[in-house]
Amino acid sequence: MYDLSVIIIGRNEEFFGVTVEDVLKNIRGKTEIIAIVDGYDIPVPPIPTDPRLKLIKNEVSIGQRAAINQAVKLSTAKYVMKTDAHVAFDEGFDVKMVEAFKETGDNVTMIPTLYNLHAYDWKCKKCGVQWYQGLIPDHCKIMEGKKQINNPNCDNTTDFEKVIVWKPRLNRKSEYYRFDTTLHFQYHGDRKRLPSASDDIVETMSAQGSCFMLTREKYWELNICDENWGSWGQQGTEVACKTWLSGGRLVTNRKTWYSHMFRTQGGSFGFPYPISSKQQENTRKISREVFFNNKWEKQVLPLSWLIDKFKPLPDWHEENGKMVLDMVNKKGKEFEMGIPSQPTKGIVYYTDSQLDPKIAEPVRQTLKKISNEKGIPIVCSSLKKMNFGDKNIHFPSMRKGYLAMFKQILAALENSTADIIFFTEHDVLYHPSHFDFTPPDKNTYYYNQNVWFLRLPDGHALHYDVNQLSGLCAYRDVLITHFRERYEMVKEYYETVTEPCASTDDRGQEWFEADFVKFVRNIGFEPMTHNRIDWKNKFKFETWKSEYPNVDIKHGANATGQRWRKDQYRNQQLLVNWMESEFIPGWGTGLDIIKTLQ
Repeated sequence: MYDLSVIIIGRNEEFFGVTVEDVLKNIRGKTEIIAIVDGYDIPVPPIPTDPRLKLIKNEVSIGQRAAINQAVKLSTAKYVMKTDAHVAFDEGFDVKMVEAFKETGDNVTMIPTLYNLHAYDWKCKKCGVQWYQGLIPDHCKIMEGKKQINNPNCDNTTDFEKVIVWKPRLNRKSEYYRFDTTLHFQYHGDRKRLPSASDDIVETMSAQGSCFMLTREKYWELNICDENWGSWGQQGTEVACKTWLSGGRLVTNRKTWYSHMFRTQGGSFGFPYPISSKQQENTRKISREVFFNNKWEKQVLPLSWLIDKFKPLPDWHEENGKMVLDMVNKKGKEFEMGIPSQPTKGIVYYTDSQLDPKIAEPVRQTLKKISNEKGIPIVCSSLKKMNFGDKNIHFPSMRKGYLAMFKQILAALENSTADIIFFTEHDVLYHPSHFDFTPPDKNTYYYNQNVWFLRLPDGHALHYDVNQLSGLCAYRDVLITHFRERYEMVKEYYETVTEPCASTDDRGQEWFEADFVKFVRNIGFEPMTHNRIDWKNKFKFETWKSEYPNVDIKHGANATGQRWRKDQYRNQQLLVNWMESEFIPGWGTGLDIIKTLQ
């Protein structure tokens, strides 16, 4: 029935109804609107009814990308256009866009020319003065040049109203966009000087993200709104890279326009979706991981091709972007030669935040140096807030224990974006060679058995082949699968056995805590190394040895103890390659190491 579905997505949007009215007023073809009110913490203003409108209200927000996907699933039209809920459109924009596809073909993503939207004015109810949109006023305003100042002739501080204007600012036009070396959105006005800038259809490197149109089939083929990117952010970069790198084109249709209200002042004039700088940077990290490494499964061209197509680019082709450009070009050559992209690596560091800083700090400094030199990001999971790693997740309300440890590990895994994860602990000195290992199988857990135990205070060192959680390396997907199952199992036991019984049984809390510890120790700490638990999700394990060992510092308060003589072990067969020494390869003497911990 319809050629085009206009997808309007908004959350807590006071102009939702105005946007719908504007689209209904300006469509001229076989076009429908599918509008998603994605959560409404504040009352939703009236939205007009119309046979061309499908309106869905999500009482609880599912996120912008998920809401767009929700709307597209309801469409049966050939084309879909996503737009924000604070925009205005050109008369007949839908027909002009559909007609342009007859010229370009359907292997494109198209955006109209963009203007800034003058949505409303503030009006003083006392004196009648009006001024340009912005934050809720605390005083009647007048313009002094280009600056708003308090009106000296009016003392009104409370009684104001919004007057809807809803027209484009014709002096604020954009048709070209790009992204910088961090994949952050930028305008690209330099393209206006090209001879092709007078054409009706012009190519653009990237998009602004508030409006784009493509076939519904292509939308799903390219997974345009991948929910793994998070709720909000990087949409223009995602749309652009997926379009270009799959062999398509991203173009601006200069025959028509839309106008977007930019909310950059925060407060009452901020973004409808809650978003932090950390969230934005995390989304950019995902984009960089995928596109810098040419890891998107649908691409036929490397990112370096796109950078070269639009050169010269600010940042990229200047001295400050040389290092990133060299890396992208190297990955591009590997892609063109058919060399598979290398999986990315990440470090998960977990701590109870109670270890003596004399030990903890040298460990962290060693990891920080390795992270910087090898380009391996660190996700730190702690009980107290810490300034360590590329990201810190902390749980101040949890107390030290096994339940907290498993929760910390799971949270760190879920907040990493790397393919391969190395587990690290706060009392282990890691050698750089440990991180050179790449797991050959995605469904296997690997333990580095090259570890020496260092006894404080005398510096005596001991080695035998052992599998430890601190030496675990595996692909993140299988780690998340296991640790979700493990955490839920341990949590259920703690909640259903330990806490309820402690208040009624005369053996008391201490006994039940000991019972809980016994339960966890029976499960074991090293996934897949024994068969005492029938896990729902089963994987295998193997071992490897790094070129130089890691050093496990035994300080008397470790989560697991350490025996220092062979006769202290019941099963002597486990003590493969037993060695005792005062010297640790790659590190020096035990006493030398101890000196660095003081």
